[in-house]
Amino acid sequence: MSLLTEDAKGVYVIAVTPFKDNGELDLPSTDRMVDFYLEKGASGLTILGMMGEAPKLTADESRTFVRRVLARVAGRVPTVVGVSAPGFAAMGELSASVMGDGASGVMVAPPSTVRTDDQIISYYRMVADTLGPNTPFVLQDFPLSTTVQISPQVILKIVENQSTCVMLKHEDWPGLAKITALRKASGAGSRRISILAGNGGLFLPEELGRGADGAMTGFGYPEMMVDVCKTFAAGDAERARDIFDAYLPLARYEQQPGHGLAIRKHILAKRGAIASAAARKPASALSNADIAEIESLISRQERRLKEIN
Repeated sequence: MSLLTEDAKGVYVIAVTPFKDNGELDLPSTDRMVDFYLEKGASGLTILGMMGEAPKLTADESRTFVRRVLARVAGRVPTVVGVSAPGFAAMGELSASVMGDGASGVMVAPPSTVRTDDQIISYYRMVADTLGPNTPFVLQDFPLSTTVQISPQVILKIVENQSTCVMLKHEDWPGLAKITALRKASGAGSRRISILAGNGGLFLPEELGRGADGAMTGFGYPEMMVDVCKTFAAGDAERARDIFDAYLPLARYEQQPGHGLAIRKHILAKRGAIASAAARKPASALSNADIAEIESLISRQERRLKEIN
């Protein structure tokens, strides 16, 4: 497996973690899921992310899941593993394990305890020291979840100080001005790193327009992000927006706080990517009304796609 670099682009799908109805890891569905994402055109995969229910896994389950994904990927695309942890010992242990198994890099979000610019810069210095010089990492900037506000200037300082920081997972909201500032700085001589956008792809056309290199997020129809990124890169921004608009109502519906994972897993199970939509407790459940709304949105989406194709 090649290591993650500053040149990464395209769509790195945030993968769900498949479970059986009884809550056990579903490893056969893990294989199906990997095949599904790659068939839909994913440039890479990211596992054990926030939507991957990583905190609900034991340490042994995390390693088992990572090894199964890496074995199925078999080096076809880069695979990033989330290793955020309350302490550096656990982070370092998991990182060493997954990199030894063939991961391309790891992703680290800041803990909610860091607040000042100096604390954030210091934290990522310790992250880089913990991971070591041969492990590239993704800085996950998701203030809606972490409550940590990271300014463009702080990101640039981290990039300047830590050569192993090769990617920003951009999930600030609103955050388009942040992408503009980072790209302006890289044009003025700062090291340019990859920027992949999150937030379920809700702002993907605008983020690409500001200089993002693609997306690192999830959606029940990952081909939307793949097609939007490819079409935008080919120079047809209007066509990319038409594709995006066809999927937007369902993407918006899937972004309901606290309910989105249940919706995404339902769609993936419906599409045959996983056997069960089960999520580990604590988890929300879909009502009959929810399912009816999803079916209606999918029908409308399919009609709109036929109209523009």
